[in-house]
Amino acid sequence: MPVKKRKTYELDIIDLAFGGKGLAKPDGFPVFVDRCVPGDRVFVKIFKKKKSWAEGRLINIVTPSPLRREARCEYNRFCGGCKWQQLPYERQLEYKKRHVVESLAHIGRLKDVRVTDVVPSDYIYEYRNKMEFSCSAMRWLMPEELADESVKKGFGIGLHVPGTFDKVIDIHTCHIMPALGNDILETIRGFVAESGLAAYHLRKHEGFWRFVMLRHSVARDQWMVNLVTREKRSDVIESLSKQLVEKFSRIRCIVNNITDARSGVSTGKEEILMHGEDHLIEKIGGYQFKISANSFFQTNTRACEKLYTKVSNYADLDGSQTVLDLYSGTGTIPIWLSGQAKKIYGIEIVHSAVVDAKENARLNGIDNCTFLEGDIKDVFRQVPEKPDVIIIDPPRVGMHKDVVGHVLAHSPGKIVYVSCNPATLARDLEMLASRYAVLEVTPVDMFPHTYHIESVALLVKKRNLTHG
Repeated sequence: MPVKKRKTYELDIIDLAFGGKGLAKPDGFPVFVDRCVPGDRVFVKIFKKKKSWAEGRLINIVTPSPLRREARCEYNRFCGGCKWQQLPYERQLEYKKRHVVESLAHIGRLKDVRVTDVVPSDYIYEYRNKMEFSCSAMRWLMPEELADESVKKGFGIGLHVPGTFDKVIDIHTCHIMPALGNDILETIRGFVAESGLAAYHLRKHEGFWRFVMLRHSVARDQWMVNLVTREKRSDVIESLSKQLVEKFSRIRCIVNNITDARSGVSTGKEEILMHGEDHLIEKIGGYQFKISANSFFQTNTRACEKLYTKVSNYADLDGSQTVLDLYSGTGTIPIWLSGQAKKIYGIEIVHSAVVDAKENARLNGIDNCTFLEGDIKDVFRQVPEKPDVIIIDPPRVGMHKDVVGHVLAHSPGKIVYVSCNPATLARDLEMLASRYAVLEVTPVDMFPHTYHIESVALLVKKRNLTHG
């Protein structure tokens, strides 16, 4: 049957595509439908039609798949935070592994690469150590609220509905952050609602309250509250801070970030410390890390330790090697490897991350890590010695081709590549494949109930392989 835009169809979901969408193939024509599980029979409306594929919007499930489970979260059908809750966790891991395998084969044209089973997350709920909630003057109404005229239809604090930039679901219980975070958020919600100050309106660019960011230290079971506002109102923030501190002994620090930027970014132009210290202390293995309001840190602390353990295994250092870490962030990987290497250099373009990395090295008494600030393609030449091993942990977009050129020019004996995106992992490994063999890839699940998957790849120079 020919698929047409704006028409409705009853389709059988036969698979999950990368990106987490269900795949139907009426007469062999791919149609992608969000929030579906293989085995579902669904009624959909086509809203996008291309020459070789289409996208449909789920209207209702005609016959649910035997795989389908009841999601724990009441917002699951609307929120973009963790769409796979209706899929059993062991099946999530199977699909994640297959997405890595298929990306390597189809995008990277890398055949017969050994991909291990996914290293699972020990916690599949309450695993996130950071959540960022948006304040909105216009909240998204749940279906049962639409018909209830007594429901207030304005202010909300929560997560954005996919496809809308100015409306959020007013989330009262988020299951992927530790439970106390919901109580803290509820107290903030009550204060904001009674404050007489409006939530920020992303279309009109007015209003006071912008974001609530909560961070949690697993090691110390302590919390940071970051209140992001459009302007400075110390009296208001002090009043809220006092209420939070009196109610929650686990709150270690409260900061107020202030920004009038029109974009929906939570990083403040000014930061004011309202309570305690301006950071949390987290641990990975035996190492401590200072985490400030705007610093980057892996959001699943326990799974991060598993990820870095695999990096250590692949690097296989004996204390004599020089290591270069590209995109070194706040220094977590260099510090993790510091006891196993002679010298480690990290390159990072974000100034605040380099400052944090140096402070984290100092905090742990480490003196064999040097952090260089700047664009990798400009700073590469500042590394004073040829690395034996290069660690690469790029952002989702992967490596710039100039960086690939520098890596190939230095041609270390071994590369350990850490990726949060199977598609760019496959593309980058293909660019390195002329000189390197991909011996193994291990996926590590950092984000249960989402399609996201981290991977660690071990690459060895082909000449080294031929010489044993």
